[in-house]
Amino acid sequence: MKREVKIIDITRKKDVYREATAIGRIKVRPSTLKKILEGSIEKGDVITISKLAAIIAVKKTSEILPFCHPIPITGINVEIYPTEDGLEVKVNVRTVAKTGVEMEALTGVMIGLLNIWDMIKKYEKDEKGQYPHTEIYGIRVISKIKGEVDDK
Repeated sequence: MKREVKIIDITRKKDVYREATAIGRIKVRPSTLKKILEGSIEKGDVITISKLAAIIAVKKTSEILPFCHPIPITGINVEIYPTEDGLEVKVNVRTVAKTGVEMEALTGVMIGLLNIWDMIKKYEKDEKGQYPHTEIYGIRVISKIKGEVDDK
């Protein structure tokens, strides 16, 4: 059985405005969330550093996912805010290109969430070194726009 591996040819597609927004959540202990919001996590400002990690991830998506085309990113907005049981990461990505930015938005969310986990893992471990309360969940694209410019 021959297994074809190739990137989709988008040569003949026209450049179009494209935008995608993705979200995801991380569940943490109440005591950890309090430390994050107070800015008392030993590794530093979890929210600011995780926003930066998400931005870097968006820009490097085509380097990690083999079938994603490198595209010019014209805008990135990352929001991280507390929820009842942790934090939500929301990433909005914009471009004018031949292909969309859903994977870039999802990659930004994933890396933002993973960075949060990395920065707080010390506070989430139980006495056996396990993470019984920590969970990344709900990662999805909540909005996709093609061809309409929304002046934000």
